Amino acid sequence: MPTDACVFFYECVNCGRRLRPKPGDCCVFCSYADTQCPIKQMEAGETL
Repeated sequence: MPTDACVFFYECVNCGRRLRPKPGDCCVFCSYADTQCPIKQMEAGETL
């Protein structure tokens, strides 16, 4: 995932819904993806 991957809004290509982060998450990747965004990965001490 690129280091600038944080996306606040994402329009789902399957259902057309506009997703936004859940409370406490910084972006849609942190809320819905299998892998959190690079900022959260670095905070957790994970290797990018």
